[in-house]
Amino acid sequence: MKRLIGFILFWIGIGMCVMLFIKNGLLALFIIIACLVLGYNLFTSCK
Repeated sequence: MKRLIGFILFWIGIGMCVMLFIKNGLLALFIIIACLVLGYNLFTSCK
């Protein structure tokens, strides 16, 4: 389950990167970084 949530959060972060080009914002950047880091950690923690 953690692997699936990590995968979803990673792609949400990628989608927010696309959003960043449309609308710049510091909060968006922090959310992007948080989703990418959390998603990657959850995805790789399950073996």
